[in-house]
Amino acid sequence: MILEVAILNVIPGQEMEFETAFAKAQTIIAAQKGYISHEVRRCMEKANRYILLVNWETLEDHTEGFRQSEGYQDWKALLHHFYDPFPTVEHYESVPNLKG
Repeated sequence: MILEVAILNVIPGQEMEFETAFAKAQTIIAAQKGYISHEVRRCMEKANRYILLVNWETLEDHTEGFRQSEGYQDWKALLHHFYDPFPTVEHYESVPNLKG
C-alpha cells in the first residue's frame, strides 16, 4: 500500500467553497482503480491549510491510473483553482520494522 500526501494551501477566504467542492470531488477519487481510502484534515494553526492523505494499492494506481483518467479532469476542474501555491504531492511506503 502507498500513501499519497499533499499539503493543500487554499486561497484565504475560500475555505468553505473548497470544502464543498471537495465533498463532491471525493466521490471521483473513491471510484478509481486501486483506491483504498482517503482523509482530509484542516490545519489548526492555519485555517486555509489542509492535508490530503490517500491510500492506494500501488503507486501506479495514482500516478498513471488516476492522473490519466477522465475522472482526474473533473477532479482538476473542481479543485485546482483553490490552491496557491499548487500542492506538492509525495508518496510514502511502509517501513516494515518501524510499524507500531
